[in-house]
Amino acid sequence: MSGIIIAIDGYSSTGKSTFAKAISAKLGMVYLDSGALYRAVTLYSLEKGLIDKDNNIDLEGLQKALESDIVISYEQNDETGLFDICLNGVNVEKRIRMLDVSSSVSPIATVPAVRNFVDGQLHLYGSEGCVMDGRDIGTAVFPNADLKLFMTADAEIRAQRRLDEMKAKGEEADFEDVLKNVLERDYIDSHREMNPLRRADDAIDLDNSHMTIEEQMVWLSGILKERFGIEMQ
Repeated sequence: MSGIIIAIDGYSSTGKSTFAKAISAKLGMVYLDSGALYRAVTLYSLEKGLIDKDNNIDLEGLQKALESDIVISYEQNDETGLFDICLNGVNVEKRIRMLDVSSSVSPIATVPAVRNFVDGQLHLYGSEGCVMDGRDIGTAVFPNADLKLFMTADAEIRAQRRLDEMKAKGEEADFEDVLKNVLERDYIDSHREMNPLRRADDAIDLDNSHMTIEEQMVWLSGILKERFGIEMQ
C-alpha cells in the first residue's frame, strides 16, 4: 500500500478515526487525523482568548498566531504506535477531545486561514501515502486520493457514541447536550463557505449506524480486493 492515499470523510462521531486507525494498523499505513489539527488550533484559540463562549473569533489575532505562534507536530505513541498531536511541543491528544474543544472546533474550522494552515500540514505529512480522515480530505485536500470513503450514521447513534466515549474518560455530559453539539457541527460543517463537508462524486458510502468495527473491516476488505487486488487477512 506504499504511496496509496485512502481518504475518509463524513459527519462527526461516525467513527472515522477509529476506522482509519484500524485500517492503518491492518495495512501498515501511516494514519493522520486531520480533525486533530483543527482541534489543536481550537485549543490554542481557547487558551489565548481568541474565541469566546459564544464562538466569536478574533480573526486578526488568530491569523497572526497561525503565522508565527502555532506549531503543530506529531509524536509517535510508544504504546499504540500511532501518532499523537502536539501543540507547541506539548502532547494534547487527550485534551483536544474534551467537550469545550468539540463545541468550538467547527466555527474555527470555517476560517479560511485555518483551513489553509491545516491543508498545508496535511500535504506535508501525507503526500507519501497514508490513511487520512476528516471533512474535506477527498474533495479538497487530496481530490486525487486512490480510495475515497464517506461515512454516515444516524445522529442519535452518533450522539450516544460520543457520550459513551466521554463517560469512559470520566467526563460528565448530558445526552441532549451532546446531540445538540452533533447536530450543530453537522450544520456548520455542511454550510461553511470554504470546502464544506460533502460527499465526493467518486466516494463510496458507508452507513455504519448498526455496524461494528469488525463488520466495517470486512466490508472494506471486499473493496480493497476489487480495487487493488489486496487480500486483507
